[in-house]
Amino acid sequence: MGMMTAKEYVESLRKMKTVVYLFGERVENFVDHPIIRPSVNSVAMTYALAQNPEYEELMTAVSNLTGKRINRFCHLHQNTEDLVKKIKMQRLLGQKTGACFQRCVGMDAFNAVYSTTFDIDQKYGTGYHQRFRKYMEYIQENDYTVDGAMTDPKGNRGLSPSRQKDPDLYLHIVEKRKDGIIVTGAKAHQTGAVNSHEQLIMPTVAMKEEDKAYAVAFAVPSDVPGITMIYGRQSCDTRKLEEPGCMDCGNCRFGGQEALVVFDRVFVPWERVFLCEEYEFAGVLVERFAGYHRQSYGGCKVGVGDVLIGAAATAADYNGVAKASHIKDKLIEMVHLNETLYCCGLACSSEGKKTAAGNYQIDTLLANVCKQNVTRFPYEIARLAEDIAGGLMVTMPSEKDFASPEVGELCRKYFKGDDNVDVMDRMRILRLIENLTLGTAAVGYRTESMHGAGSPQAQRIMIGRQGGIEDKKILAKNLAGINSNKK
Repeated sequence: MGMMTAKEYVESLRKMKTVVYLFGERVENFVDHPIIRPSVNSVAMTYALAQNPEYEELMTAVSNLTGKRINRFCHLHQNTEDLVKKIKMQRLLGQKTGACFQRCVGMDAFNAVYSTTFDIDQKYGTGYHQRFRKYMEYIQENDYTVDGAMTDPKGNRGLSPSRQKDPDLYLHIVEKRKDGIIVTGAKAHQTGAVNSHEQLIMPTVAMKEEDKAYAVAFAVPSDVPGITMIYGRQSCDTRKLEEPGCMDCGNCRFGGQEALVVFDRVFVPWERVFLCEEYEFAGVLVERFAGYHRQSYGGCKVGVGDVLIGAAATAADYNGVAKASHIKDKLIEMVHLNETLYCCGLACSSEGKKTAAGNYQIDTLLANVCKQNVTRFPYEIARLAEDIAGGLMVTMPSEKDFASPEVGELCRKYFKGDDNVDVMDRMRILRLIENLTLGTAAVGYRTESMHGAGSPQAQRIMIGRQGGIEDKKILAKNLAGINSNKK
């Protein structure tokens, strides 16, 4: 089939029978639902830009499996240049959508599973790697969007998967058959799950032998029998039920999505199983995926940050305060923080290394530093944007009030800023800032910056493991003239 166009992607979703619930009701046509459609548009942009010759180098790559040109979101990284282009591609898409474009989790899962299956086969003589190569050829040929699903609901965080009172709080194998396995459980907070053709499932924590039923990785179509998706609410989401493209939505065209994906005795054929009870590799897979995904945040969050900085600067123009020194300084600080995140994304990419399987892994320490900064800097960027925008961002009347025959003229009179600026343009840019910092896009920017790809503590644990403190002690002792063998 080759690479899809944006239109072909949207039409391919219409052919699926994905079970989706929103507000307690089954959504038969999720593609055109006004709350869901903006997130579909965001994914469609990954297809549209890949068809644009201007962005071919960033958006596409040559497959190491088939030799064909493919969408980069389906690619297995072959060198550090691929890792750098990934970050640049993600920044570009963040700039174009101002939202989460949802295909990063699948791309990161591909690369983590690829190298991990190779390592499992080396130890146990299993055939997971060849299975996964065939699966990747299938994904590349059809240019599918895949949800890389890792996060389990977890229940009591103080207990391991096998010790939970309810065994389904971690997805697990309930039956092994000659033709495949049966799984039950759920994956929570799944970015882009509803908009994905396939679900690529991974374990969520390191495990012991007692947890081996939970050590499972596999892929299934999103509409396979037994899967139910429950769409997550977002702040201000019902504004999308108003007039299409209304000012109050902020971002009139694009958005992100998350869902709870429930598996009720779902059958998985053996050819789509990539980990089955080899529990000691669960933690390996988790760390590799987490590393790739923490790298991703040095690209996508920076692109959305570019939009927010531009919106704040425009608001300053419309408010008539662009020349104020403190406004200029705040914008400079926003740029400084945003580019620092980008530097981290590029650094962990440039320092990547080849895995035994042949694809490239980022520098894990630097990727965790990247994500640790992402848990902080977007919050400060958002705070500064809100500061520059002013309180009207969260107190302004609705678009219907501005259009009202009775009070519209009053709204336009009293919310005027710079005399040379249309009052409605001023309101639109303020709504965009609200959307990026507090509304539906905040899920893909502010809050996701904290919890996506692991909480801040998860990165600090990895930084502690890989920070080389003992080696640094030796450096200091050598310079101080202390025998480095002494404690």
